[in-house]
Amino acid sequence: MGPPWGLSMQTTLSNAQVLADMGIELAEYERLIGNMYDAALDTGRLNEALRQLRVLFKASYVTLILRVLDEPFLSPMMVAGDVETGEGGVNHYAYYAKSTLFDKLPVDTVFTIEDLMSDSEWSSSSFYLLYCQPYGCYHMLGTDISMPDGGILRLRINRPREQPRFDVTARALCAMLMPHLRRALHMHALLDRSVSLGSLYSQTINRLAVATIVLDENGSVLQLNPVAREILGSSDGLKLVGGRLEATYPSDNRELTRLVRNAFLRSRQGDEAELGAEAMSVSRPSGQVNLGVVVELIPSQQLVEGRGKPTVVVYVRDAVGKSLVSTVVASQLYNLTPAETGLALELANGLSLEEASERLHIRRNTARAHLRSIFSKTGVRRQTELVRIMLNSVVALGVPGPESLLAGPGQVATGRTRGDWPGGVKMR
Repeated sequence: MGPPWGLSMQTTLSNAQVLADMGIELAEYERLIGNMYDAALDTGRLNEALRQLRVLFKASYVTLILRVLDEPFLSPMMVAGDVETGEGGVNHYAYYAKSTLFDKLPVDTVFTIEDLMSDSEWSSSSFYLLYCQPYGCYHMLGTDISMPDGGILRLRINRPREQPRFDVTARALCAMLMPHLRRALHMHALLDRSVSLGSLYSQTINRLAVATIVLDENGSVLQLNPVAREILGSSDGLKLVGGRLEATYPSDNRELTRLVRNAFLRSRQGDEAELGAEAMSVSRPSGQVNLGVVVELIPSQQLVEGRGKPTVVVYVRDAVGKSLVSTVVASQLYNLTPAETGLALELANGLSLEEASERLHIRRNTARAHLRSIFSKTGVRRQTELVRIMLNSVVALGVPGPESLLAGPGQVATGRTRGDWPGGVKMR
């Protein structure tokens, strides 16, 4: 048999002729392309697009292999068809690339089985007997789509034996859809990386005990992180009134309103670069140290006018609050024992040696012995230096244990290893 057909043979048909020959209405084709691009934000729409492809190609199965993982890992795929796990979402199946008949095919080229081998060779192949015949799949139309980042998407469309072979028109339709799948999945990958990176930054802000409050152009609160919820829940200096951020005392509230209004004005006038963040101090009825507040305009290159979009972020820091730090990182960073780590973090939280020993339920002499060892390992000579290096180090950047920074009275703070924490997003 000859090599797989190149795209040059398929482009002899115009797009309009392909749709007409396949009996596809323009509105139906537009819905299909729309679902592909909407999949950049919602993978469920991609699954809907695969179901549409199954109908358009009169296929029993349509499979999109997203990534091929080395054995023994299961590769993520999307399948439209009568599969045991049901249609919908991302499923994981075994895919042994090197043992298939379709490894290292030319990319961005539509192929069928008859392009690669004779009917007898295909019918007697172990791949057909193991993976196709049990599911009533005989005819196959496929393509390996190259991605801008070097990855490959594998699209496979299968029909039962009693159905006709895939003709030139079907090949041409598959070729028409390739660039749309490539762009849609590339957009999804870029957005996914951006969201993942933003999530990491957000978690780091939380561990540094910085409250973040996102406001829209009307001054209404759109988003709060856990630290902000805790501060606002105490109503000690700042509070939520009718979904809007307010300070407890009128003078502070007027200044907060002014800072937020200034940020909105700069946003409307396009003066984001003219003036940076503005700060203020908010008094607290409890008498605790004032809250530090920074109001900053969220830079935007938005080209289309819209309402209710995030415009301003308000950062709040409670000087007497505790950072959520990783005891594991603190221990690894300075080779401290668990007891030494607990003492060092208590001191970093502003306790005296005597107060720390009482909280940890250890003798003062024991605490002094731990402190001498900590000094030796960290290379400092004074307790104030120890506090400084702990606060300025990377101990707040690791994943904290379930007890936040420190355990309660009578407990020694502990942390989890990375493997103890669930990672990634589980998709069906």
